[in-house]
Amino acid sequence: MDWGMANRMAQVIQSDGRCLFLPIDHGYFQGPTRRLEQPGKTIAPLLPHADALFVTRGVLRSSVDPVDATPIILRVSGGTSMVGKDLANEGLTTSVEEAIRLNVAAVGISIFVGSDYERESLLNLGKLVDEGERFGVPVMAVTAVGREMEKRDARYLGLCCRIAAELGARVVKTYWCEDFEKVVEGCPVPVVMAGGPQVNSELEVFEFVHDGLNRGAIGVNLGRNIWQNEYPVAMIRAIRHLVHEDGTAQEAHELYQSLEAEAH
Repeated sequence: MDWGMANRMAQVIQSDGRCLFLPIDHGYFQGPTRRLEQPGKTIAPLLPHADALFVTRGVLRSSVDPVDATPIILRVSGGTSMVGKDLANEGLTTSVEEAIRLNVAAVGISIFVGSDYERESLLNLGKLVDEGERFGVPVMAVTAVGREMEKRDARYLGLCCRIAAELGARVVKTYWCEDFEKVVEGCPVPVVMAGGPQVNSELEVFEFVHDGLNRGAIGVNLGRNIWQNEYPVAMIRAIRHLVHEDGTAQEAHELYQSLEAEAH
């Protein structure tokens, strides 16, 4: 691995081999998501606890302080919206040249395996990897499922992750699922865990995060579970305890509760 690529990878994946990514890119297809209406205000207290921020170039320029900035993973795909016909019909919206201009650590792109736009999204990934490898910028592939959440099973996600790795992604972001180790074992590059099932409590979030880490994920990419929580700083610190301190779900929950009590 060339020095530039290795250096950028080391910015987002910490020396313990783990990572905590904070995504705030939701607006690129959802618009002003609840509690992300003012992204700069939302992320300010959270950034000290995140290893990298997953964000579009517009929000990066408008809402993120360039001084002492958290490493950036730049969202470079899009072109669809919640009110459009098909979320899977994405294209590349941002060039690697722009990513270098913004001094980002990595770029991220969604792929839609099994959709009507499978081929286009996978060719987009291949094109982005070509450019990224040329300039030493790692690519994170995101296994998107659009509105079809029932696709979140180990067989389907394992297929998506392996294809992403085969096409050159350096890291793959995918959803937690039952038998998550099958997804990880079939993917020769690091797997980062996105959101899991719909849950009703913080403890349930900690439980699926802990499970996914135990089954081979190197870290998490969690947004709404953190910044839509009533106590987002307590939430991100508890998740960081799981990721970087090998904490249990119960320990994370106790930490969350103590920090919540302090915040009152």
